[in-house]
Amino acid sequence: MVEWDSSGRAPAIVIIGSGFAGLGMAIRLRRSGFRDFVILEKSRALGGTWHDNTYPGCACDVPSHMYSFSFELNTGWTRMFAPQPEIRSYLERTADKYGVRDHIRFGCAVDAMEYDDDARRWNVTLADGTVLTPKAIVSGVGALHVPAYPDLPGIERFRGTAFHSAEWDHSYDLAGKRVAVIGTGASAIQFVPQIAERTADLVLFQRTPPWIQPKPDRPIPAPVRAALGRVPGAARAFRHGIYWTLEARAVGFTIDPRLSGPMERLARWHLQRQIPDPGLRAKVTPDYTIGCKRVLLSNDYYPALTRPDVHVETAAIAEVREHSVVTADGREHEVDCIIYGTGFKVTDALAEMRVVGRGGVKIQDAWADGIEAHRGTTVPGFPNLFFLLGPNTGLGHNSVVFMVEVQIQHVLSCLRLLQERGADAIEPRPEASRRFNDRLQRRLRRAVWNEGGCQSWYLDAGGVNRTLWPGHTFEFWAGSRKAREEEFILTP
Repeated sequence: MVEWDSSGRAPAIVIIGSGFAGLGMAIRLRRSGFRDFVILEKSRALGGTWHDNTYPGCACDVPSHMYSFSFELNTGWTRMFAPQPEIRSYLERTADKYGVRDHIRFGCAVDAMEYDDDARRWNVTLADGTVLTPKAIVSGVGALHVPAYPDLPGIERFRGTAFHSAEWDHSYDLAGKRVAVIGTGASAIQFVPQIAERTADLVLFQRTPPWIQPKPDRPIPAPVRAALGRVPGAARAFRHGIYWTLEARAVGFTIDPRLSGPMERLARWHLQRQIPDPGLRAKVTPDYTIGCKRVLLSNDYYPALTRPDVHVETAAIAEVREHSVVTADGREHEVDCIIYGTGFKVTDALAEMRVVGRGGVKIQDAWADGIEAHRGTTVPGFPNLFFLLGPNTGLGHNSVVFMVEVQIQHVLSCLRLLQERGADAIEPRPEASRRFNDRLQRRLRRAVWNEGGCQSWYLDAGGVNRTLWPGHTFEFWAGSRKAREEEFILTP
């Protein structure tokens, strides 16, 4: 790729975030011969969500060999599902290997982004007041970075220790404490078994039980790791096998929920085998179609719930008091600590950014009817702005790293179009974006996430799925890996 001339106003491209998306974009830029870019990272270390989330038991719920870059296979994963420290180490090594660490500016939170119509550049204002003027911006912040807290009366009155799972307070000793855990999502089912062994009493406040399947996690023996590294093609073949196994799950989510029958039977068998008490089992049995909410994997969550010092509370929370949590039926649970396992602001994370496009249009106004992007990556009226893991690029069945790599290829093809046509700016045609999103939403309306009988973080306040891709990942690859010139406006 021919390098843009920054005309002394470096950098030409700003990448926001140093997780999988940001690092992947930076590496592909360098491999394409591009050097004039910076990565802005708000934290003091790289890794994104794999730097921020350090709660006990934090691990990936996608097999390790698939949750990695296709151009940087890691044959040294020690487990089928890698723990957080191992994933972060992988990202650190990858950044060093491909020479992108020197492009990272740590402690640089982005406060605002505003497009200058005359200069055809972006003004990127950092929290410290510094202003960068790149030609293009690639947002790699993803959706799982803004912790969501429940709207509970009296939450600010609590005088004990309280924190979100994404902001774990490792200085607080849970040993012998009375702990309330609010939420039963992907994070909670990982940390609850870890902390239940230390707490004196743990009350788990459950709004909706998740479907949980056995986690096929096991250590990968050293001889197997060595063979994957030495035998030509072995690691690639292993990865392909995982990919197609995971991809098969999409048929029940996107085509017909009845095809998920085997998945549900496995989950019910797992529940019955691990929770013999019928009363407790009834509490944690979902009443919606599997796949409607995120399907979780765990071997130790259900056993943790059977402990005598762990209690599952299904009554709604009425209020939080100075030293307790009170449920709607009037019962008061005295606690020393509250841990919020309530996930992230997924559909709001992008809409809350301060972004102003052409003609002074705020992104909140462009998204007044709901967040959406052309092929999950670009938005009409916002030239040279690219979102990785943007609207409707999430998955319920496979690795989002695959989706990230497809989007990176899409961004590179947009940049090539600019160079080949001698243009300054590229943005999707409104009619092309409208056609793409209308087709996408028609497919989503008949998918399990809308028809499965549940409410989830996949949906926005209007009940519209703004999070997930409605089909197979190879469909996204086929349609989005290369930008189609007829779908874009190029400004010469």
